[in-house]
Amino acid sequence: MLKINPTKVVGVGLNYRDHAEELNMEVPEEPVIFLKPTSSIIYHGDNIVLPRQSKRVDHEVELAVVIGKKCKDVKKEDALDYIMGYTILNDVTARDIQRREGQWTRAKSFDTFCPIGPRIVRDLDPGNLDIQLRVNGEIRQKSNTRNMIFTVEELIAFISEVMTLYPHDIISTGTPPGVGKLRRGDIVECEIQGIGILRNYVV
Repeated sequence: MLKINPTKVVGVGLNYRDHAEELNMEVPEEPVIFLKPTSSIIYHGDNIVLPRQSKRVDHEVELAVVIGKKCKDVKKEDALDYIMGYTILNDVTARDIQRREGQWTRAKSFDTFCPIGPRIVRDLDPGNLDIQLRVNGEIRQKSNTRNMIFTVEELIAFISEVMTLYPHDIISTGTPPGVGKLRRGDIVECEIQGIGILRNYVV
């Protein structure tokens, strides 16, 4: 059973070309980053709790990078040396709150809004992994990490210029197209090639 103890979860917004096309948005010139609190973390098999404050909670499957050792101002060519491994993260988001407030902190910070798991895998090529999300067996999101605008190496270099990353810290690398609404009773399955399936239940 995966259990990690990060000091922070760093999310990346709009990092898939096919997602930018879906939203008819320009490709960003540099990564857009945000933070999710560690209190939002749950694991494989746990419940995602829909908060009463939101009428629209969305799923977002993402490849997550788990940092293996302290890093600051890391060069892109050295970035892979600082990775413990890769896992799956569902960046659950209260979309109506995000749109209303214009900034993302409250919308992405509710308890249970950061499912991660089911395990950490070390020997993967993060730049070529099939990624998908299913709700009640229906495919909602499907892409490949080669469609990412900024690579894992570029993200580590960029983020470590801003903040020191510590062992177990998580970088969630953005979501492909097809984000959609979650409802009570849903079974959400996030799957990434070589890692497995992260399954959670919506209550």
